[in-house]
Amino acid sequence: MSQRDWIEKDFYRELGVSSEATADEIKKSYRKLARELHPDANPGDAKAEARFKAVSEAYGVLSDPAKRKQYDEARRLFAGGGGFPGSGGFGSGGFDVNDLFGRAAQGTGGGGLGDLLGGLFNRRGGAAAGSPTRPRRGEDVETDVRIDFTEAVKGATVPLRLSSPAACTTCSGSGARPGTTPHTCATCSGSGLVTRSQGAFAFSEPCRDCRGTGRIIDDPCPECGGDGVSTRTRTLTVRIPAGVADGQRIRLAGQGEPGRNGGPNGDLFVRVHVNPHGIFGRQGNDLTLTAPMTFSELALGTTLTVPTLDGKVSLKVPAGTASGRVLRARGKGITKRDGTAGDLLITLEVAVPNNLSSEARKALEAYADATKDHDPRGDLNALLEGR
Repeated sequence: MSQRDWIEKDFYRELGVSSEATADEIKKSYRKLARELHPDANPGDAKAEARFKAVSEAYGVLSDPAKRKQYDEARRLFAGGGGFPGSGGFGSGGFDVNDLFGRAAQGTGGGGLGDLLGGLFNRRGGAAAGSPTRPRRGEDVETDVRIDFTEAVKGATVPLRLSSPAACTTCSGSGARPGTTPHTCATCSGSGLVTRSQGAFAFSEPCRDCRGTGRIIDDPCPECGGDGVSTRTRTLTVRIPAGVADGQRIRLAGQGEPGRNGGPNGDLFVRVHVNPHGIFGRQGNDLTLTAPMTFSELALGTTLTVPTLDGKVSLKVPAGTASGRVLRARGKGITKRDGTAGDLLITLEVAVPNNLSSEARKALEAYADATKDHDPRGDLNALLEGR
């Protein structure tokens, strides 16, 4: 992102949301667009790839509360072309907004508008609170991965393809063309700030020669244009732990955006989405399933054999078991981190046949006649009769 992009690009329009959108609305819109525009879904489509990068860039700013606040402040102050008070506006020779924001808007220099204005009224000899050249941690990155139910229960190793900001591989993050080296800015002595006096006060502002970075790059890297960061596609191998839940986030330390000025990298958070299983459900670390039963099996008792994720298990169904009863197969659920396992919960449910043969119908009619003195709805009938 160039310096003017901070105020000239409409990140809200890129994501298709209003400037009043909530964080959830921004995230929802980004995820939808990212799925539609991802290079994997549009192989060879340069236009979709460019939109994907623009959407990722916009989300990188609007998803971070501090960056979003700086961006909104910048647009309010400067988008109308009025410039900084007393500066004469853009291009008037008084003050260049690029000097004001420098790399700060990109996260490569100062701490943003608050840091820059915070040093405006320092006493003579004072220093600005946020040095543009201090090490800064890279931003965290979040992405999504979808796995099968069985993989979530047992754990899996999955490849993850990301398109995100990373240290430029051409210049190794220096911003200078390979074979050249940035040198310390002579104007600010590498501090990124210059101080001018006016009466009893000292005014600190970003150095115009190095744009607040403290370094001069005479020959910028052709890949990243001197930023030291470029958007690239990389493949990571992510270990999904056994028992991961739908919606859970996994943290990969140091795999986020690169740090600045020697600062550490941010982290990568992988949000896991689990596809539902055709038979099994889940309650915490317990697996669940429903076993259809005939009336005679519940009435007379039987031995029930059901599948598990590791094979099968047999359980005794006592005679006279009611429909809806839950049987428990201990240790056949999801293994916990401490090595213990949840259970398999089997709900017994009477399956009523749609069609009966003549022999089955006669047998049921004989059974109904033999048990006609038993009224299973006795309590209900008593209420109906007012007793």
